[in-house]
Amino acid sequence: MQLIEISGQFRGMGINIATMTYDSVDTLKIIEENQGIEFPLLHDEGITYVNALGILNEDYDPDSRAYGVPHPGIFLLDLNGVIQAKFAEEGFRARPNFDGILEAAANL
Repeated sequence: MQLIEISGQFRGMGINIATMTYDSVDTLKIIEENQGIEFPLLHDEGITYVNALGILNEDYDPDSRAYGVPHPGIFLLDLNGVIQAKFAEEGFRARPNFDGILEAAANL
């Protein structure tokens, strides 16, 4: 996971990282342990935040095992929790470019 590789650069700017997914809490614990992740992996119960942010990938039917997959994205929030920048991609295989995200984060 590229985010793990560059997480130190965010920490160096005083920026905390958290991820959110529809995966179960048990799955997140396994991922955290297997990959040595040192930032929070949050479970989006009932894809509440995915829906609120309008990032639900609608390519999957509600009956599909993949339903709830969001479009990959990163939000930069200020200390008040206000979104200051959004980076997103369509499809689940693409990820936002981290060079641009690091640059935007440095300018917050």
